[in-house]
Amino acid sequence: MKNFNSKEIKEFVSKPLYDEKILLRRDSSYPKISIVTPSYNQAQFLERTILSVLNQNYPNLEYIIIDGGSTDGSVEIIKKYEKYLSYWVSEPDKGQSDALNKGFKIATGEILAWLNADDTYLPKVLHLVVSFLKKYSNIDMLYGRCYIVDSNDRILREAKTMPFSPIDYVYGLLSIPQQAAFWRRDIFLKAGPLNTKNYTCMDYELFVNFIRSGANIIYVDKLLANFRLHPQSISGSGRYNKQYKKDFVNIQYDFLGYNPNRLDILLKKLLLVIRYPTYHIRYYLSILYNRITYIR
Repeated sequence: MKNFNSKEIKEFVSKPLYDEKILLRRDSSYPKISIVTPSYNQAQFLERTILSVLNQNYPNLEYIIIDGGSTDGSVEIIKKYEKYLSYWVSEPDKGQSDALNKGFKIATGEILAWLNADDTYLPKVLHLVVSFLKKYSNIDMLYGRCYIVDSNDRILREAKTMPFSPIDYVYGLLSIPQQAAFWRRDIFLKAGPLNTKNYTCMDYELFVNFIRSGANIIYVDKLLANFRLHPQSISGSGRYNKQYKKDFVNIQYDFLGYNPNRLDILLKKLLLVIRYPTYHIRYYLSILYNRITYIR
């Protein structure tokens, strides 16, 4: 898939581009994809998230929205598109992980993913994912590249992604953008559900559990999604930083039996730079280029 600019992203998520007949037909000759969106008071972004899913024009989509009882107009936005949703509910829950578990319990698709109510997909992603998973039947999960965008869909930079290594992921040396990750139902049933006591890095814990369950995880060097960084988000606000670090090291210790020291981490970082210089160069060029264009 090609690179996108901020204008193209904004156009894709700002208006209906879907074919109603395709969405409502539910063509079973295509593998069913179940996407769960957990939502709570994200009306500012929710419609863009929904449109980025529906505008995929994927013929066998099961789209589920689990809202935590929003009071900001989110429910009205959901109702606007409920014709194309397989299920939605708005009721109090115990947090994001609980909402996701509710959604995945209902989901019946062969391929699963979740997209937070402030994030978006890029065009034609679902077709790409299906073609890849059909071609490689031994893959349990794939993830790809991801833009980091602001509240107005302007690109800030790319996330730093590179080919998968279980130990590097557990060490925290490479990221799997959850927005750009898709997995088979079987591995989720084996490794899930999500930990409802984890409010900060539930995706990291889930993917570590995938590794623990023997998942074959593959990196696809394609742009798949947009992660939105804004003052109200978990990552953007910084209000959960201490808890995130605590949760992260606890998961890491539970898997490894120890927490890596700084020297060990530094050496592994250097090895990654030597092994994958192109990915690191692309990352820093992305920061430079988008900072210049953002200022303009």
